[in-house]
Amino acid sequence: MQTLKTVMSPHVKVISPEATISEAAKQMRDGGFGMLPVGENDRMIGAISDRDLTVRALAEGKSGNTKIREIMSPGIVWAYESDSVEEGARVMSEHQVRRLPIVNSEKRLVGIVSLGDFAVESADLHAVGATLSEISVPAFK
Repeated sequence: MQTLKTVMSPHVKVISPEATISEAAKQMRDGGFGMLPVGENDRMIGAISDRDLTVRALAEGKSGNTKIREIMSPGIVWAYESDSVEEGARVMSEHQVRRLPIVNSEKRLVGIVSLGDFAVESADLHAVGATLSEISVPAFK
């Protein structure tokens, strides 16, 4: 069984909800990230993605000084590093997310898995295609 630990990227950063969206955009650009978990009091409380920056900030005329808390996606789903790749794909499909934070047994953030990681690292390209198809179904009309 291939675990999420074998396909995850260990290079993940957390950003404060009090940081600005400009700071988030710069961290994403500099790190090549499309999503940052938002952490407060040693807990993940949400996430901010490049899509949030576009749809919830730029399209709404927010300034670069807007706090992440105002536009982040609240709540966050995650998986354990010991979970199978299939379980990670199931969670991503169920919640329609393209990036999934990975925690260890102490629930400490240790990495992140993207749909692209599955495509590069997984031998089961059929499962990758099925996951992408399920993630891409519109959540609302």
